[in-house]
Amino acid sequence: MYSSPLADPPLVREPVHAPVAHLIRDGLIEGIHHGSVVVLDTDGQVQLQLGDIEAAFYPRSAIKPVQAVAMVRAGLPLDGELLSLAAASHSGEERHLAGTRRILELAGLTEDDLRNVPDLPFDPVVRDTWVRGGRPPSRLAQNCSGKHAAMLYVSKLNGWSLDDYLDPAHPLQQAIAEIVEDLTGQRIARVSVDGCGAPLFSISLHGLARAVSRVVTGAPGTPEARVADAMREYAEMASGSGRDVAALMRAVPGLLAKDGFEGVEVAALPDGRAVAVKIADGANRARIPVAAAALARAGVSPSLLTEFAGEALLGGGEPVGCVRPVRALDPVPPLSACA
Repeated sequence: MYSSPLADPPLVREPVHAPVAHLIRDGLIEGIHHGSVVVLDTDGQVQLQLGDIEAAFYPRSAIKPVQAVAMVRAGLPLDGELLSLAAASHSGEERHLAGTRRILELAGLTEDDLRNVPDLPFDPVVRDTWVRGGRPPSRLAQNCSGKHAAMLYVSKLNGWSLDDYLDPAHPLQQAIAEIVEDLTGQRIARVSVDGCGAPLFSISLHGLARAVSRVVTGAPGTPEARVADAMREYAEMASGSGRDVAALMRAVPGLLAKDGFEGVEVAALPDGRAVAVKIADGANRARIPVAAAALARAGVSPSLLTEFAGEALLGGGEPVGCVRPVRALDPVPPLSACA
């Protein structure tokens, strides 16, 4: 546990986002994505910021590494691919379903004990195959099922009730909230409900970056290090085949990265450098190149990030532009050759 006193909760206000990416078509700015970006150095100091990094926001699934740390601190005995799955927004591939079943088996529970929302697999190819096979939405296929199975496992081990494990007043959720505050260094502003049904804690973008920086710099053997090691070694278990966040972790040695719905991404390097991104309109097409540009500004070699420079904008089936981070964020030379 970190001993420094907690800061006040971030203010609940309309975020003062700034332009973070331009949609370029043949040299003309056709559209603008607004958002906020923070880059921390090895000492946790703000190296760069755009937009509003202190307003209260919902980190969505980008907070899952912190939730996983909380569960390990509460006794979750998982490591490796199953611990990575406990922090996952998975694609619904067979390995994800099998892993979730295994966590439930270790807890002596079944899919019927899950309380997440039934859904189809997140990956479009897997989802299409699922639908063609006539399979209905299920709690197991929903992208947060690994986290929910781990929540049940921790609750079972601690003798806590199972039916209400998603209640914010449940001992498990209280323990998670405590660690969210501990690692972010600030009190939670509000508690809502995430898409999967779990409590969702409102923090600041700055706090999110600080929390994941603390996860990657945890001493060997600590819950923080166990979660970081598992997610980095089993990146596809924490996301899925072909997912950009897994590819980013494979491309940048030692990087821990986690995405979240509504255009959120956080990433941290072993020495504590960290970035966090929120795209105001939730667009993935902006999230990916903006996160890559932020990592370059944090000191990651641009040569490792060219794959994440942004998707091409097509005209008549041919590339005529791109989504490019704003000049204030793009490194020199820029990741994309798009003018």
